[in-house]
Amino acid sequence: MNNTTLNQIHPIKLDNVTIQDAFWTKWQRLIKESIIPYQWRALNDQIPGAEPSRTITNFEIAAGRVEGKHYGMVFQDSDLYKWMETVAFSLQLERDPEWESIMDQVVELIGEAQEEDGYLNTYFTVNHPDKKWTNLKDDHELYCIGHLIEAAVAYYQATGKDQIIAIVNRAVDHIAEVIGNGEGQIAGYPGHPEIELALMKLYRVTNDDKHLQLCRFFIEERGKRNPQHFFDEECKARGVETGKDYTYYQAHKPIHEQTTAEGHAVRAVYLYSGMADLATELQDQDLLDISRTLWENTVNKRMYITGGIGSSSFEERFTVDYDLPNDRAYTETCASVAMIMWAQRMVQIEADADYTDVLERVLYNGALSGIALDGQSYFYVNPLEVWPHTANYRQDMDTIMPVRQPWFGCACCPPNIARLLASLGQYVYSANEEELYVHLYISGETECVMNGSTTKVMQQSNYPWDGNIDVEIATEQPNSFTLALRLPGWCRNYDLRVNGESIAAPMEKGYLIINRVWNQGDQITLALDMPVEVVRSHPNVRANAGKIALQRGPIVYCLEEKDNGANLQDLQVDSNQIFKIKKEDELLGGVVVVEGIGKQTDQREIPSTLYSTVKAPLVEKEIRAIPYYAWSNRGENEMTVWIREA
Repeated sequence: MNNTTLNQIHPIKLDNVTIQDAFWTKWQRLIKESIIPYQWRALNDQIPGAEPSRTITNFEIAAGRVEGKHYGMVFQDSDLYKWMETVAFSLQLERDPEWESIMDQVVELIGEAQEEDGYLNTYFTVNHPDKKWTNLKDDHELYCIGHLIEAAVAYYQATGKDQIIAIVNRAVDHIAEVIGNGEGQIAGYPGHPEIELALMKLYRVTNDDKHLQLCRFFIEERGKRNPQHFFDEECKARGVETGKDYTYYQAHKPIHEQTTAEGHAVRAVYLYSGMADLATELQDQDLLDISRTLWENTVNKRMYITGGIGSSSFEERFTVDYDLPNDRAYTETCASVAMIMWAQRMVQIEADADYTDVLERVLYNGALSGIALDGQSYFYVNPLEVWPHTANYRQDMDTIMPVRQPWFGCACCPPNIARLLASLGQYVYSANEEELYVHLYISGETECVMNGSTTKVMQQSNYPWDGNIDVEIATEQPNSFTLALRLPGWCRNYDLRVNGESIAAPMEKGYLIINRVWNQGDQITLALDMPVEVVRSHPNVRANAGKIALQRGPIVYCLEEKDNGANLQDLQVDSNQIFKIKKEDELLGGVVVVEGIGKQTDQREIPSTLYSTVKAPLVEKEIRAIPYYAWSNRGENEMTVWIREA
């Protein structure tokens, strides 16, 4: 460990950011008007034809209000907790008496379900009270409490009500009594990381060192052998077979020996997020170095062009470097949400746009694809190529859904994407006393104190469809501070002006640094060149050999059968052509499409035999690409991101 200060900047609080954006405001409106009430109905089993949830019923049973058995997954409680966090973020933006009242009723119900010693998990309280804390590896008790902690912190920050904080404090006190390296304690850690990052959030509210130290214990104990591996000891105590390899749980080695992203993708990235928080708080350069190594492996060898991670449906996991199949891509929505969380934490430490570029890529593509444009159906899995007539019949593609689903038996993804969208404002800006960073170009404003003076920054643009960004400064008095504007990694040419005068701002780790005395009404304009770009994979990504993808700005494009006909894999595209763009206000909620010329086999000249030595001629065909996030909003049809290069 050294004395380097790791925490350079902090996210500006959600309630200090207002979004008034042509692209994102409709999503934020959907959160309150559609997504929150829809998911509340789902949690109460009021969506006809959807998988039952019974989550609220489980709590009512645990609270003694009704009789019955727990239904669903061992982690079913977390569906409610993530929904609660979504509501809490929404209330931070705008108080709503109706939803606040419902939240208070839910908090009361949770309090009733909590046991006298602080234990809280409806599955074990109702079905297996004799098996509490006997299977940390698989049973998600700590994972569920982690999500409750996150919801509690968000609700407290929204309302100042501390009943929910008292509940989680009791739960954490109980955990700290049961788990640790003291005599009679369980020297273990969760099989599914999540509580680590949650404890760091709680610590920043309570300033209780116990919360920090519990997070530290979970991270530092992970993967150790004392002398046996904890999961081996736990399995033996339960009389079950021990595992051969704990990569699935990121417990195959101690954290400080891990160099590649392994195992279940969501678990991994939640863990890495907690590690980044802990590194910041402890000023632990070694832990930051581990985080950097894992980041580089993830984004440069194990991430899709959409920002999706976790390529295998088996164990929802990472596999090996460059193994990124398109038609079997798992790329769980939850993994994309977690990737955004990790990226945000890393950029606070290093203020490096490489992190924010990935955050933006995931946000506009791999995460947003997980929810329909009306907010009422969802993808758990986000493939980059779909043949419905094949996926619907092949057992080895049974995770690939050609259309979004109204709900899931394992419903982790819908409330996860909802809480991301509700909290979007906290990803836009970061600051310290002398520097204000603009990470994302989303219209609206923020207010913060720079060098002791209240300052507003107002953004206006038509991003992501247009690269022209206007920023205005409002300050109580002339104020000297640094404004850092991210230059996206996809941008090759730009023009930067202050009050109409072109300036050459120095670049530091992908941010344009403007250091000056700012006055009321100062105007900054940043024009980002946003052509259609042809993207190719690293040659080791075998699935994409001889193929290209189309990207414009932060948006990755795809072809759909609705626009291009069937058998998309037969299309070839000349990458040297000049692609056209067209704004379609009535299509898919308003998008920019990319148009060009491709070639495909002349259907009239195809031999009748399955195999032939005859080469059928090609004919020209107009192609049309839509944003990947918007696919499958027009019914079941083929889709592909990667296109054969002519």
